Amino acid sequence: MDNFVVISGCSGGGKSTLLSELHRQGHAIVEEPGRRIVQEEVQAGGHALPWTDMAAFLRRVIARALEDHENASARTGKWVFFDRGLVDAAAALQELTGEPHLARIGRRGRYCRSVFLAPPWPEIYVQDSERRHDMHAALVEYGRLQMAYPALGYEVFVLPKVSALERADFVLDTLSDA
Repeated sequence: MDNFVVISGCSGGGKSTLLSELHRQGHAIVEEPGRRIVQEEVQAGGHALPWTDMAAFLRRVIARALEDHENASARTGKWVFFDRGLVDAAAALQELTGEPHLARIGRRGRYCRSVFLAPPWPEIYVQDSERRHDMHAALVEYGRLQMAYPALGYEVFVLPKVSALERADFVLDTLSDA
């Protein structure tokens, strides 16, 4: 899907703020599947949480990301921006289990060739009830994503550490040049 654009990268790197700005500008967005799963599991008293059962959590995230991908085809507008996607969860599950999830799942739900990664930004990183991991874990995650996306044929663009409006301009300008 050439108009499905992933915004991924380091946890706490400003992805959600960027996506809010893109949405404010009228673009369609798909919220991060992991955060939605955490909220649902906490509300239901479930166990598919990253701090309880990481494998179950990642499998739920993959299922939700596949649903999001399928449902996004009905969205209108030139671009549909995803707060993370299938590759994020598949790469994490592969690292956790050693099973080859990335290539298999990466073929099922393709996105625009241009992917944007939010780099580590310790000055804005905040833990909360849904993001309990520390900066070290966020850095490990970022390193995994820096390898996973190119391995699947995506071109990675690192987001500059600037305001959300400037980041949105960077993303839209990069996409218009592609």
